[in-house]
Amino acid sequence: MSFDFNKVTDRHNTNSIKTDLAVVRGKPADVLSLWVADMDFPTSPAILEALHNKIDYGIFGYSCLDESFHSALTNWMKNEHNFTFERRELVTTPGVVFALASAIKAFTKEGESVLIQTPVYYPFKNMIEANNRHTVASPLFEKDGKWQIDFEDFEKKIIENDVKLFILCSPHNPVSRVWTRDELSRMAEICLRHNVIVFADEIHNDFVYEPNVHTVFSTLSPEIAESSVVSMSPSKTFNLAGLQFSTNFIKSPELRAKFKAERNKTGYDEPSLMGLVAARAAYEGGKPWLEELKKHLLSNISFVRSYLEDKLPLVRLIEPEGTFLLWLDFSKLANKLGLSDSEIDDIIVNKAKVWLDRGTMFGQEGEYYQRINVATPQPLLKEALARIAGALRG
Repeated sequence: MSFDFNKVTDRHNTNSIKTDLAVVRGKPADVLSLWVADMDFPTSPAILEALHNKIDYGIFGYSCLDESFHSALTNWMKNEHNFTFERRELVTTPGVVFALASAIKAFTKEGESVLIQTPVYYPFKNMIEANNRHTVASPLFEKDGKWQIDFEDFEKKIIENDVKLFILCSPHNPVSRVWTRDELSRMAEICLRHNVIVFADEIHNDFVYEPNVHTVFSTLSPEIAESSVVSMSPSKTFNLAGLQFSTNFIKSPELRAKFKAERNKTGYDEPSLMGLVAARAAYEGGKPWLEELKKHLLSNISFVRSYLEDKLPLVRLIEPEGTFLLWLDFSKLANKLGLSDSEIDDIIVNKAKVWLDRGTMFGQEGEYYQRINVATPQPLLKEALARIAGALRG
């Protein structure tokens, strides 16, 4: 099958956070949006057909999981991620951030410490603090163009702060790392040694570029499977974030009961009907679309790499191992021009009129970085980079 990922779809006036909140968020009305992590493509035709069939059916009552969904998810996880699970281990939530908040409340008490690895997806810190817990950061560090884990600091922070929960981002957003099995095992061993529960956000697991391989965290050992929650969703993979559906795998009966109790307190303990329909269709028939999408993403990544080398050689691309989010380092350019991080951001937003995610959103380690979403038609990507290059030359 052939899919046109270079067709430009106007997303304005469609209730899109990406485009329709520009002015509300203090951006120019005509800004080009390549920030938040959703895609500028219609989803897989297989998913659209399933949703249309449900709409034609016309009844949208309370929903539940069924045999067809379990079968589709089981096959997908086994074939794509070499992961198997028992049905009782599966818990659905409206999204991964919802699951994260539930885990924080289930496995920690107010005032207790939760560990994150900055720079990292900013809702991690937001959810920790919104639930009156203490954020502890073990910063990643960049060496030779690759972000690394400081294992000594990781364990030290756990001990010093009596950390109860670690939130793992795997693959990592925004630094585009796909952690190796050895890296994951070292973190797991430290967490087991100090009785730290792990919440693994694996929402980007379907976007991994060869030769890198994604490892589902709970497959590291029977012991880590009993002390972890693995959360994922078709929302990033198939551009379904607005349908509010995610899956969480919790092997431990004790952790699962605590997690479900917190989820159920919200009154949101049944899956979104349309999210469920879309997820099943994605896992049953979305693979051809996804394979073509990955080719498009690799083409866009290659374009960005070449464009920077040619037009903006002082802007450095951190080579992505996964995700469709690129991490761009503007520090050398800023140093040459004598500009601060905020001045670089101001030029990109208000002169180039391009909306990216400023690196400091993810932690202070993101200073002079910008995150750009390349899950977009290449003509829009070309325009965005041309605008940025023109504004910086000016």
